[in-house]
Amino acid sequence: MLLSPSSVPVHISASALHVAPASDPPYKLLESHPSLLLLSKCKSIHGLRQIHSHIVKTGLHNTLFALSKLIEFCATSPFGDLPYALLLFESIPEPNVFIWNTIIRGHSLSSDPILAVDFYVRMLLCGTQPNSYTFPFVLKSCAKAGATREGKQIHAHVLKLGLWCDAFVHTSLINMYAQNGELDDARLVFDKSAFRDAVSFTALITGYASRGYMDAARLLFDKIPVRDVVSWNAMIAGYAQCFRFEEALTFFEEMRKMNVQPNESTMLTVLSACAQSGSVELGNWVHSWIEDHYELGSNLRLVNALIDMYSKCGDLETARRLFDGIHQRDVISWNVIIGGYTHMSCYKEALALFRLMLGSDTEPNDVTLLGVLPACAHLGVLDLGKWIHAYIDKNFENMTNSSLSTSLIDMYAKCGNIEAAEQVFDGLNPKSLASWNAMISGLAMHGHADKAIRLFTQMVDAGLKPDDITFVGLLSACTHAGRLELGRQYFSSMIHDFNISPKLEHYGCMIDLLGRAGMFDEAEALMKNMEMEPDGAIWGSLLGACRVHGRVELGEYVAEHLFELEPENPGAYVLLSNIYAGAGRWDDVARVRTRLKDKGMKKVPGCTSIEVDSVVHEFLVGGKLHPLSKDIYEMLEEIDKLLEMAGFVPDTSEVLYDMDEEWKEGALSHHSEKLAIAFGLISTKPGATIRIVKNLRVCGNCHSATKLISKIFNREIIARDRNRFHHFKNGSCSCKDYW
Repeated sequence: MLLSPSSVPVHISASALHVAPASDPPYKLLESHPSLLLLSKCKSIHGLRQIHSHIVKTGLHNTLFALSKLIEFCATSPFGDLPYALLLFESIPEPNVFIWNTIIRGHSLSSDPILAVDFYVRMLLCGTQPNSYTFPFVLKSCAKAGATREGKQIHAHVLKLGLWCDAFVHTSLINMYAQNGELDDARLVFDKSAFRDAVSFTALITGYASRGYMDAARLLFDKIPVRDVVSWNAMIAGYAQCFRFEEALTFFEEMRKMNVQPNESTMLTVLSACAQSGSVELGNWVHSWIEDHYELGSNLRLVNALIDMYSKCGDLETARRLFDGIHQRDVISWNVIIGGYTHMSCYKEALALFRLMLGSDTEPNDVTLLGVLPACAHLGVLDLGKWIHAYIDKNFENMTNSSLSTSLIDMYAKCGNIEAAEQVFDGLNPKSLASWNAMISGLAMHGHADKAIRLFTQMVDAGLKPDDITFVGLLSACTHAGRLELGRQYFSSMIHDFNISPKLEHYGCMIDLLGRAGMFDEAEALMKNMEMEPDGAIWGSLLGACRVHGRVELGEYVAEHLFELEPENPGAYVLLSNIYAGAGRWDDVARVRTRLKDKGMKKVPGCTSIEVDSVVHEFLVGGKLHPLSKDIYEMLEEIDKLLEMAGFVPDTSEVLYDMDEEWKEGALSHHSEKLAIAFGLISTKPGATIRIVKNLRVCGNCHSATKLISKIFNREIIARDRNRFHHFKNGSCSCKDYW
């Protein structure tokens, strides 16, 4: 859009804020008219229409003053309606400068602020002279829309009209340039100013802070003659936007020492910084301050911010108490509490809240669903995931290449429906890097290494550059398939071809792959060459490999490292006990078990869940609390008889020493996954797929038994354990017995 400075009149007449034609009654009479007094108290568009009707009946609509008040309400009030304001505006033959400014201001507040510039051009073409109230709104629109070119043309108009010395116009120019990243121009306007107040300083500080130039922002802040709360807020927000949360909170402490009274904006920023940094103590102080200075129940923004802060700091009890105390919750209230439970891995509670939300009068938005889909993925709740997918298709038309589509791919993959994940992925055009990564990782966890590798090749051919997450997926695919040589190639390619420095996850995949292949010397050499210290997951994968290959001495060495790193984790003791048991060193088994018992640690009990008719059922090893427990155990007896007839012989050696997963003497047939499968067999139609989710690695006995069960009952059984997926079908497993 091109604006010509020559189109602006040179001479400016003194314009009153309200320009009324001679036909208008006296201003005092109009101002006190009952209809206009009612307008100031209006809270809805329905009420506005009633007032407008009354204005028409009284003939007041023939005055510019009354029309200007109607337009002002519609264009700028949170209860207004901008299209309604435009209808009124277009009915006026000769709008005055106040009405033009109101329409421009309304568009500057809208979701399409560049339209304010369109109306500014119309205003010029109609011969109405802009005044000092016009330019702040137009420049604000240029800032919001990123319209630097138009902003510079409007700057020329400001200079030509001699309004550059107006404080509000001057600050708006600085703000426009600063928000659009034109910091040199913003600084030039600032430096050439005859006066520099706190507002102009703050506008420039905000520009530097938004671009991460906090040192420059701090230098300017230190030069402010009088620092008001807005300038302090700009610095605190700048540090928070740069993820320098500790500095943001330190700055807030400094603000308090200077006895500067914080406002709502300060509190919102500080609570966000507390949430991100985990500073719950300062968050508690802010909570107390808010209760002392605000009526908390009437300020939903602050309550929502407090819920978010407590949730992310792990205090879900306080967050829930605040949430339950809200009388009129908005979608943000639901989003922060659902997101908080998901953030703290309380997935069942997150889904329960989501179901409550669906029963309320609040419609979920994309943020809600981004908080719920990971909970569905973790719990394997496929039916609810499908419902959310249908809801997205119905309510979000432009979902392609969004975070929602990536979350759907991840949800379907983790719920065991990799085909549905592929359908969502194939329907995306264009595809984001995140969606490629989600699909590659999904294929990897299902053991489809070849598909994952082909997809990676397609991604690179499409011109996308892989990132570190891409290679985690690729290396995981190699690990699950035992493709050692290919894993080496991708690890090398990541470093040398794509210049990506390996992270712990990449080293973990390679060390796991090498350990499983028995390449312990190479695995140890890789660990020594790591740029960071190996974590518990890496030592744990190596210890697991020691168990598989019977490496007792190396296992003892690795276990000691795990004891130091994770003294409260019983997993290392359990694995070491299994290594000793595999070597027949029963005295050492007893010693480790005693040590485990003396420390008061208990291994995580096996738990398997299954979703039937949108209800999730959970089973613990040997559990008998389910309402259909009698029928389940009867089905277990039938399963065991049929397995015996098919020639299945349980490996009882695992009962003697396998503390790794679900050790329980004499109860191999009562493992949690077998209980879940038995329930699935009696609760679903013949031939229906059974999907189960287990919190631990599936044991060898259950793996062998499930293969036969899938053949005996002609069922596909899709099982997700803590490492990967197993697709049992027709007597075989997709993992090819390598897990």
